[in-house]
Amino acid sequence: MAEPNVAAAAEVARTLEAVTPPGFLLDYLPVVIFIVLSAAIGIAFMLASWLFAPSSPDPEKTSAYECGFNAFDDARMKFDVRFYLVAILFIIFDLEIALLIPGVIEMDAIGPFGYWSIMTFLAVLTVGFIYEWKKGALEWE
Repeated sequence: MAEPNVAAAAEVARTLEAVTPPGFLLDYLPVVIFIVLSAAIGIAFMLASWLFAPSSPDPEKTSAYECGFNAFDDARMKFDVRFYLVAILFIIFDLEIALLIPGVIEMDAIGPFGYWSIMTFLAVLTVGFIYEWKKGALEWE
């Protein structure tokens, strides 16, 4: 039986150690794969849209949509500020409701202090809503 070449095995082990990344870099391999895969899918979708989507602008597509003014007009024209007001109010209330979800889901874990904190938050939200309503911020005409 031939004796294994210990020197050759040690050389192979040193080569593998030099080529193999350290252990902590292997922990980030799923993240790198995810980033590369998501970028590839995003680029593929954009290319497919650019290649296969019909491009036929007509007056309906270029008309005023939800913003209330024409899409292809002077950028310095006057428009109603109520569009921004409604958008800001929506974002405020949407984010405040989103902040309630973790507390509601973990209602058993937060205890009485957490419950009353949520009730205080809802009271402040209600007072703000009533103030906006009384000031006429929700009226369109």
